[in-house]
Amino acid sequence: MSRDTGSEALARLAEERVDHRFKGLPPDADGLTVGELAAQRRNLFTDGFTTPVLALSAERLEHNLRLMETYADRHGLAFAPHGKTSMAPQLFRRQIEHGAWGITLAVPHQVRVARAYGVQRVFLANELTDAAALRWIAGELASDPAFRIICYVDSVRGVELMDRALRGTARPVDVVVELAAGEGARTGVRTEAECAAVADAVAGTETLRLVGVAGYEGEVPQADPERVHAWLRRLVGLAIDFDKGGRFAGLDEIVVSAGGSAWFDAVADVFADLPGLSLPVLKLLRSGAYVSHDDGHYRKITPFNRVPEEGALEPAFRLWAQIVSRPSAEQAFANAGKRDAAYDLGLPSAQVVRRDGAERPATGIEVTGLSDQHAWLRTGPEADLEVGDWVGLGLSHPCTSFDKWQLIPVAEADGTVVEYIRTYF
Repeated sequence: MSRDTGSEALARLAEERVDHRFKGLPPDADGLTVGELAAQRRNLFTDGFTTPVLALSAERLEHNLRLMETYADRHGLAFAPHGKTSMAPQLFRRQIEHGAWGITLAVPHQVRVARAYGVQRVFLANELTDAAALRWIAGELASDPAFRIICYVDSVRGVELMDRALRGTARPVDVVVELAAGEGARTGVRTEAECAAVADAVAGTETLRLVGVAGYEGEVPQADPERVHAWLRRLVGLAIDFDKGGRFAGLDEIVVSAGGSAWFDAVADVFADLPGLSLPVLKLLRSGAYVSHDDGHYRKITPFNRVPEEGALEPAFRLWAQIVSRPSAEQAFANAGKRDAAYDLGLPSAQVVRRDGAERPATGIEVTGLSDQHAWLRTGPEADLEVGDWVGLGLSHPCTSFDKWQLIPVAEADGTVVEYIRTYF
């Protein structure tokens, strides 16, 4: 699919009609197109948005995009941010415009979304053995010479299944051998000897082409800097051994890929020391959570805490809820719950309170639990909170925050909504 076709598909997102499918949007906007609503530049707080409503900060989103672009450039890394974080084609395009090589994805549905919106390079960080999906990918490769997909392989059996599904196709599928992060880790080949066996199996096919090695250091058991660096050196060593064995003959480049959102500084360190191979090396980083960052898990574990001189990501999400019950001086309830807020990596945090157009810190307010549609708040003596107040909540885990909202307002600092981000989960 051409970039122009992708641009046209993105433009058509503005033609979608606003209605009951999209939480938090103004009821009087029903029937408008998304583009028409965006053109009105409504204010998130005064122009009819209903709670709960999730918003992205326009300024912080742009800051995060620029920061990771700069980081990758500074360290000589290609960047394929993991698209499963947002599943938002508008953000895929912005990431690519900010220098991304392509988009990382995990399952066939996600690849179909990316292709529908013109993404030309996909890194599939999973072994794909589904015959129907493989035949569809083969069709995409046959119809679009510019399309490239790189896929994990982590077993001889997987290679056999891929080969069976792809026989007779026009272009081979590029694959990388996935090295497991250790015993008891998630997917991947456990030993270098087994990696060689998988590579041999690939070499025995006409449907697959071995282009490199990859893995995910975030699964290193009891991860700490020493263990993560050691595993990354194993990954680099595997690439060196494969290259010495002539396994990459005939390629234009060798792919070496790693990098989640917790250890990309370690990836940069080890990849910087990768010795010269027989071909240029595409050092591919795949971190995804950076695009919105968060106020919990990723705020605590981001590598920028270890290298503050490189900059800092900014949490871009805020979930706005309204106080609907204040049964006692120690307790209050807001109208956002598990259906609205990520909670798999920590509860939301109360950050600010809005009343009559004024905003102040949420002093003395703590989220202690979530029901389906309510947040349980503990309030101390210093908490100034009334029924009707809006509470701005910080969230932990970008992936499940995006997952709960199909159309997300992007608001400037004064509350002006300038864009709406469509997600496809």
